[in-house]
Amino acid sequence: MTESGAPVTGAWREGDPPGHRQWWTAEKPLPLEAGGELPGVRLAFETWGRLAPDASNAVLVLHALTGDSHATGPAGPGHPSPGWWAGLVGPGLALDTDRWFVVAPNVLGGCQGSTGPASPRPDGRRAWGGAFPFLTQRDQVAAEAALADTLGIARWALVVGGSMGGMRAVEWAVSYPERTGALLLLATTAAASAEQIAWAGIQLHAVRADPHWQGGDYHGTGHGPHAGLGLARRLAQVTYRSEPELTARFGRAPQDTEDPWRGGRYQVESYLDHHAAKLVRRFDAGSYVVLSEAMNAHDVGRGRGGLRTALARVTAPTLVAGIDSDRLYPLAQQRELAALIPGADAVRVIESAYGHDGFLIETGQVGVLVRELLG
Repeated sequence: MTESGAPVTGAWREGDPPGHRQWWTAEKPLPLEAGGELPGVRLAFETWGRLAPDASNAVLVLHALTGDSHATGPAGPGHPSPGWWAGLVGPGLALDTDRWFVVAPNVLGGCQGSTGPASPRPDGRRAWGGAFPFLTQRDQVAAEAALADTLGIARWALVVGGSMGGMRAVEWAVSYPERTGALLLLATTAAASAEQIAWAGIQLHAVRADPHWQGGDYHGTGHGPHAGLGLARRLAQVTYRSEPELTARFGRAPQDTEDPWRGGRYQVESYLDHHAAKLVRRFDAGSYVVLSEAMNAHDVGRGRGGLRTALARVTAPTLVAGIDSDRLYPLAQQRELAALIPGADAVRVIESAYGHDGFLIETGQVGVLVRELLG
């Protein structure tokens, strides 16, 4: 299967159904850690529940690389996929929306309503494309802090995120300790490792090697870098799952009646093709590049005297959890976080056959941790 027939970009565009999104627009340009500033910043976000009069019941949920603001709810107009944490957010669930006011923003640099490479420049003439500036997790968190100001939320009861969302969550706790009431870090790290940078770097090469990439300025051309983005997704999907799960699920079986000796596919190849085809229809290659580069830049100790000094700034009650089968964000990284954050318990281990994706799938085990922090 190829990615032909997909739109130039899977980004949400002006005129598309808004779905359940709300928007916040910055009043002034956002200063960037790498220098310069980003004008016209807008964040899409979704909320569930009702904010208490004293704003004491607000919870911030931060998504991973290809996630968005749609943490829970069905697919439908404006939302190509159902909520990615539907088993955790909702009435009677761990993040009980009858009690908590849950906020999930689409990350700055993303493509589902927030300002990113597929967004129009302030003059409205064309998309940012390859001119979109380099972002870091700190820039993204600074935008989210300004959103919280507008919502009247001085302090989150809980900040929670996994993978890239966990990177932003730990940045929240270090940059704004007084605004982080409790902290749940899932399958994440204090700083991107050489191996994580390497895996992401290969994916970046795949996108940029696509002849339709055109330096990131493909949005008005009628052709998106689908082959490159699809290849990046295939590679990423292997790192998101565990070898035992892939073996148990697919083994060496061919796909239906296809014969791998005569140009056909194995089932595992069909599985990767499926995920690639889905992503190019709901995501933007430029955002994939911008967000992957931000993840590679992640180092909470940068400019703060190193990891130990930076993480000593965390004042929130903290739980750090990892997945026992995660080969992309191994437990050693969560152990480092737990050891350096004051008052954090030993790492909580989520048992899962699903590898890194376990933080999205094992909502029962994650829910226990949420309830422990929120009471």
